[in-house]
Amino acid sequence: MTNYEILQVSENATDEEIKEAYRDLKKKYNEERWLDGEAGNNAARMLEKIDAAYEEIMRERREKSRNDGGKSAFDEVAELIRAGKIAEAQEKLDSFNERTAEWHYLQSVVFYKKNWINESKKQLEIAMQLDGGNQKYRDAYEKLRARADYRQETGGAENINPDPAADGQMGGNWCANCASFCYTFLCVNCLFNLCCNCR
Repeated sequence: MTNYEILQVSENATDEEIKEAYRDLKKKYNEERWLDGEAGNNAARMLEKIDAAYEEIMRERREKSRNDGGKSAFDEVAELIRAGKIAEAQEKLDSFNERTAEWHYLQSVVFYKKNWINESKKQLEIAMQLDGGNQKYRDAYEKLRARADYRQETGGAENINPDPAADGQMGGNWCANCASFCYTFLCVNCLFNLCCNCR
């Protein structure tokens, strides 16, 4: 029995049709595995088979796409991010079975676009652990860390004290702090936008 037969789809099925068949079968056998006796055992075995079949099919399709000069799934996520379709990019990332360094990098970009700076930083740290020699990840991490450190020191840009008298000089340091924060923000934003174009 082929992997496609296990998932009950044809070899011409789209990725979405395969995912839908996989989800339906998982639901069916997840319910049946609690049955008594051999029925429950068969359901448990089928769960293992459909997991293996799905992963193998999607892996083969990704490799074929790369060999054919087509876009990889990571390229598609990067394009969605550049188009501002963050929810769609997140949904596509959630569908990945294999979470590589590039997956964590793209997840970091999605979190950054949501302004979830700490979560973005954590994802970059994982990406660097998986691929320590990648300069793109290291550059993004350094810029992001600088922004996170600045926010922590100032309590966030919205909490900078605008009172001129507070710093004992005319105008205080509010403008300088604001400019510094904006510069750091723009640097990180530009880096992520540029890196999404890189492979």
